[in-house]
Amino acid sequence: MITAPLSRTEPFALPERELLDAWLDFHRATLLTKCAGLSDEQLKTRAVPSSTMTLLGILRHMTIVETWWFDVTFAGATPPQEHPFNSQPRDDEFDNLDDALSDDVGERFLAHCQRSRDRAQNHPLETVAALSTSAEPCDLRWIYVHMIEEYARHNGHADLLRELIDGQTGL
Repeated sequence: MITAPLSRTEPFALPERELLDAWLDFHRATLLTKCAGLSDEQLKTRAVPSSTMTLLGILRHMTIVETWWFDVTFAGATPPQEHPFNSQPRDDEFDNLDDALSDDVGERFLAHCQRSRDRAQNHPLETVAALSTSAEPCDLRWIYVHMIEEYARHNGHADLLRELIDGQTGL
């Protein structure tokens, strides 16, 4: 079972780096809060008939996203043969849930979030990423903004899924 974080506070009026760190952690905590207290079965529930999206799948997906942007793109680490949840074929983290246990997924998510923090902590926001995924290089600031956007979008999905699963809103 996923446990809600002890605190989840919206940041206000901080220097830029602290604000970006705080918003990213806020969104990470929000996703955990959306998943907290549900059984494995509920976390694997495909509550929208036209979609394979689940809360557990979103948590797995965001673990992969953390790995891609902070380990591979920013730090230049060799991409794992298999992403943390074997993301091949595309969207496997959403579709292949039979053997997934929420405790394992939650622990892996937390570990990857901490590794992302560790990768970024001693670098200025202007540090250019080691790997460019487009014609233009990106810097750490861009990665932070992109990650906040990615979490915000998926937290919206998670909010809808949680409401459909057990009626909880505003978590």
